[in-house]
Amino acid sequence: MNTKEYISSGIIESYILGLASPEEAGILECVIKNNAEVKAAFEEAQKTMEDLATAQAVAPPVDLKSKIWDKIQQEQNIEDHRSLFPAANISTAKPSEDKKIEKNSNWKSYTIAASVLFLISMAGNLFWMNTQSEMKDQLAAMKTEKQSQDLAMQKMNRKMDMFTNPDMKMVILKGVEKHTDSKAMVFWDKKTKEVYLNAESLPEAPKGMQYQLWAIADGKPVNAGMYTADKDSRIALANIPNAQAFAITLEKQGGSPVPTMENMYVMGET
Repeated sequence: MNTKEYISSGIIESYILGLASPEEAGILECVIKNNAEVKAAFEEAQKTMEDLATAQAVAPPVDLKSKIWDKIQQEQNIEDHRSLFPAANISTAKPSEDKKIEKNSNWKSYTIAASVLFLISMAGNLFWMNTQSEMKDQLAAMKTEKQSQDLAMQKMNRKMDMFTNPDMKMVILKGVEKHTDSKAMVFWDKKTKEVYLNAESLPEAPKGMQYQLWAIADGKPVNAGMYTADKDSRIALANIPNAQAFAITLEKQGGSPVPTMENMYVMGET
């Protein structure tokens, strides 16, 4: 795996989110120390996530602080009222009892303050957890979108390589009869005789059915391989030494020994 592939693998984002395994984290930390390109990508990803977290931060309700301090004020008013109008038996209390009452009052104030801090901490944690969850969802969506874009770019690059390869012969297959809007393209390597098929423009094959490529050699159809989306323009379907034309039919899953002519979609001469 080269540097660019390592960067695009998603390990950096997983590490920042704390999702990487200890082994992955250890490898990444080592690579960052020794590879300037990976280090730059890590710092850029880290800044992007921080910016995203800031942009998506959820502010606490504006009245939360006032409600908490109103509660404190109510408790304080009750304490002040008790100190101004003590019970009759308190006036005759001994000094040691006065100290005990004062200690109890202080203890209640500390309890209230601690409760307020706990509430603020809980509120902050809830908002932080909510923000983190939303950020992870968005990052996952961004990662999925990036992977889709990378796959599309890889396909485009593969096709460009084939278009510019002087050893590659391109055969355009046009729609026939009921499928005049269908089209496909065969890439036939004149040196290796391998055939590749670009059939993304064909309708999606129904369940239980599959497209099959045929080479027409000396007037006879020759099986040139079964098409699947993962093979498109990437994996050779067959080795065809000689052909005057190519055609595609829709067959049952796994293919047919002979083409079903009424299910022919496209055809083109070499």
